Amino acid sequence: MADGQLSFNLHENSDIPFSPQIAAAVKDLSEAAGTESRGAVFTRSEVVDFILDLAGYTEDQPLYEKRLLEPSFGAGNFLLPIVSRLMSAWRNAKGKLEDLGNAVYAVELHHKTYHKTYTAVVSLLQQEGLTSQTAIELAGRWLFQGDFLLAPLNRKFDFVIGNPPYVRQEMIPAPLLAEYRRRYQTIYDRADLYIPFIERSLSHLAPGGSLGFICADRWMKNRYGGPLRSLIAKQFHLKTYVDMAGTSAFYSEVSAYPAITIISREPPAATRIAHCSDISRTTLAALAKAMQKQTLPQEPGTVRELVQVTNGAAPWLLESSAQIALIRRLEQQFPKLEEIGCKVGIGVATGADKVFIDDYETLDVEPDRKLPLVTVKDIRSGEVKWHGKGVINPFSEGNGLVNLHDYPRLSRYLNIHREVIASRHCAKKNPVNWYRTIDRITPALASKPKLLIPDIKGEAHIVFEEGKLYPHHNLYYLTSEQWHLRALQAVMLSSLTRLFIATYSTKLRGGFLRFQAQYLRRIRIPHWADVPETLQLELVDAGTKRDLHLCNLAAFKLYRLTDEERSALGGNKQ
Repeated sequence: MADGQLSFNLHENSDIPFSPQIAAAVKDLSEAAGTESRGAVFTRSEVVDFILDLAGYTEDQPLYEKRLLEPSFGAGNFLLPIVSRLMSAWRNAKGKLEDLGNAVYAVELHHKTYHKTYTAVVSLLQQEGLTSQTAIELAGRWLFQGDFLLAPLNRKFDFVIGNPPYVRQEMIPAPLLAEYRRRYQTIYDRADLYIPFIERSLSHLAPGGSLGFICADRWMKNRYGGPLRSLIAKQFHLKTYVDMAGTSAFYSEVSAYPAITIISREPPAATRIAHCSDISRTTLAALAKAMQKQTLPQEPGTVRELVQVTNGAAPWLLESSAQIALIRRLEQQFPKLEEIGCKVGIGVATGADKVFIDDYETLDVEPDRKLPLVTVKDIRSGEVKWHGKGVINPFSEGNGLVNLHDYPRLSRYLNIHREVIASRHCAKKNPVNWYRTIDRITPALASKPKLLIPDIKGEAHIVFEEGKLYPHHNLYYLTSEQWHLRALQAVMLSSLTRLFIATYSTKLRGGFLRFQAQYLRRIRIPHWADVPETLQLELVDAGTKRDLHLCNLAAFKLYRLTDEERSALGGNKQ
């Protein structure tokens, strides 16, 4: 196909000037060799086509009249199919070359990846019938090498599509992270880099425009995703959510479950939700059609619709409507765990377990400088079977650390291992207190009866500890001033608790859940004094026996569940 001379001006591939520290940090990242440091995870082609279909970027649309942003194009897994669809729509409409000039804006930070994909785009455009010179000029118009979070971007887009980079904050140089924090309100707590990528992408959506991303689903429920969820709830419509858990959506293994979201700059409305377990092209094409139907069929199917999935900064509730209705009722009728005299906490992190933790009897420190320690290994059976570990306690009864001059055995032990202890981040941050553990140790906790809960489990694993051991950092604990702990154990072992955790927790491979403090604190429960005495005894008995059937029956009575609500849990209706 013949083409004419391009009549548009090329943009300048240059960043706004920054401080030397920020410029150096961007340069280092742009030249990083490993894919991990760049957060490079590449999406399978059939999944890419599925996302493009869901977002409405299809060849039957006048794509050459639209503007599309790809914020991290990498090897071109999204970009090349985008260009193919664009050129097909343009060719079918017999469009002019000038129509293509603003159709795509794609950004990539990594130098080598940028140039390799640039070459691939030029080659594809030539295959589409453009001359070599025109293909080079058009690729130069479309592709930008630089940091998307800092790059000049003075336009709006009808589509933003891609797979944002998976980069933890620890991988980002401090001056650059500080600049990101200054610019983006959603970088909160331990937020991964894809969070500000989503924020900036959404901010550049035109009215009616759609963002289609595939990325880890953690932010949809965990703490650091709160500000981004709040932004979406206020200004956007979560149109589509597709759970990709258990699929090979990428060409490499990832530790977190991915999900696809289509978010539009439109008033909030119902969300279409589906779970995808098969990523064959036929299945995905059929699912895309089903999700885009004007109205869903009355009978239950693979696609369902939920209202009010977004609710301020609250985690997104994406389970069945009956389960969500149950959660909402319990949240309206009952207080949170910590509002009825319970405390949720986590055990001690030392930063150097090989030094601070050893056999209790052989730890060569003063007797009042060590505590018996309970670990995940000790509670695997469902009961405490202590293996004899202990942890060193460097803290005084009041504030601060003990004076090592007062404890010669502790001083000798710590100084033998000083190189390891002092190399920890917390020690470097405060060299005077080089021998502290990351978390403060409060000896009184060891003597308190408590429930112990491992972080990662498929089902609730709630173990009663009578008040002799201090918990390790892989264990969360519950203490209570009101509730009988055996009764509380029954509630925590019930399917009601699993529903709360499954609703609010992010899922891990193998169907495991995170029983973390932030999710445990969302559990609702009545005051102990409001529980009838006969039911109190029933709960205590069920918890003591750790009989899940009895725990469920007692918990269903406690929360006054209807038959429909029990069915939503898959529970016994007796």
